[in-house]
Order: sequence, then structure tokens, then C-alpha cells
Amino acid sequence: MGDNQTREEDKLPLPWQRIQGAIWLLGLALIAWQDWWWPGILVLVAISGLTQAGIQLYLNRQQEQRQSVDRGAQLERERAEWLPDVCPKCGGPLSVATVKWTSPTTADCPYCKANLKRPDRA
Repeated sequence: MGDNQTREEDKLPLPWQRIQGAIWLLGLALIAWQDWWWPGILVLVAISGLTQAGIQLYLNRQQEQRQSVDRGAQLERERAEWLPDVCPKCGGPLSVATVKWTSPTTADCPYCKANLKRPDRA
């Protein structure tokens, strides 16, 4: 990939690009109205750059949050697959929400404190 090409993941989504466009249009109109071309254009470039950095930071955090939620849901599904419905020691009902998780693959029964381990996968 060449230095002049923008990577697809670095581009802002269209609604955010429109905000950047609006900043430039309003900024240029204000600069022209006030006849403040120098250093006004530099101030506009700085505002635009800071805005884009802030938007990109916001979007990255949103994506990380979605990925974290997805990882949590995946972990819960994996746990539910191997966790028995009842404790093998005391017979108490078990669920992903009621046991005390001691690791991603071990849990303690909330009634008798028996340690439950995920069976080894073959």
C-alpha cells in the first residue's frame, strides 16, 4: 500500500465525514467574512484535525466496547455448554449466573462450594 493511499479502516464513516465537511464550510465562511485568511486557515486546519482525532478515538472506543460485549457473550455461551444443570455433589441447580466463577474453565457450586471443572476437550 502506498503512502498516498488511505487505509480503509482509517477513513471516517460517511456521517462523520459530513461533520468534517461542515466544519470546513463553516470555517471557510467565517474566515472569509472576517477576512482573516492568515492565520485563520491554520486555526481551521487545527480544529479540523483535532475534531477528526476525537471522532476517531470515539469510534475506536465504541468498536472496542462492542468487541468486549461479543467476547463476554461468547465466553458465557462456552461456559453454558459444559456447566451441568445440577451439581454432581449436592444436586443443587446450577446456571452460568449462579455459580462463582474461579476461572474461565472452573466454577464453585453456590450451595456446597464443590469445584466444577470443564471436561477436557478431545
